[in-house]
Amino acid sequence: MQNILEFPEVLRLIEERSAAFRAAIASAPDLDVQVPTCPDWTLRDLAQHLGDGRRRQAAIVAAAPGAEPPAKTDPKGAPTAPRDREALDAWLAESTELMLDAMREAGPDRGCWTWWGRSQAPETSGAVARHQIQEIAVHTYDAQLTQGAAQPLPTDVAVEGVDEFLTTVAATTVPWPFKPATIDLHTTEGRSWRLTLNADGVHCDDLAADAEPGDMAMRGAASELVLYFYARAPLDGLETTGDTEPMEQLADWDPNA
Repeated sequence: MQNILEFPEVLRLIEERSAAFRAAIASAPDLDVQVPTCPDWTLRDLAQHLGDGRRRQAAIVAAAPGAEPPAKTDPKGAPTAPRDREALDAWLAESTELMLDAMREAGPDRGCWTWWGRSQAPETSGAVARHQIQEIAVHTYDAQLTQGAAQPLPTDVAVEGVDEFLTTVAATTVPWPFKPATIDLHTTEGRSWRLTLNADGVHCDDLAADAEPGDMAMRGAASELVLYFYARAPLDGLETTGDTEPMEQLADWDPNA
């Protein structure tokens, strides 16, 4: 499988979604309200997380390949984000730019630390950039939802997000501990994938047009699929056929446990 988007487009979408997140934070009447989809955090905590996280990713990408990652920061215990609205906006913008600068310097093929060594995604700065689009996009949705103004993920972000999730988060070489199954995923935008779950792990491929139906199929807009993957939307909000148990097992399974 090949990436859907070229590296410059990935960086552009990171910048675009980061701007959308900043706009959601800037327009919020109160940054101390709870985020429904991240109930342990307020909007201010969410902004702290986004800023700290982008700075951490900048350090990871800039480090030598194989270097250990810097320690994570607890948003409750790291008062680095300014409380002043204008200063907070500037701090978030700077956080994104630090990460983008590191990615531009590294290019898409430089090796770096990742947490997904057993997946189908390479351990490169380009793969990190792909994942960053989704983290920022989903948290932008969280910030919008908190204000009652949630918007679907943009189509290009969401279609990329389905592919990125399946190859980075879902795929693994850890043996599947349940009954073998195949899950077909279809977007209304026209892309389709197949997950194969068996003793070799979980593997993702593009679904051939003439393939026989899998044990289960899911269909929806790419944004709906991504939001389901990240537990922002229920499975019953998607069109499904066949036995849904394998997808429910996959959602609950931690291959690293």
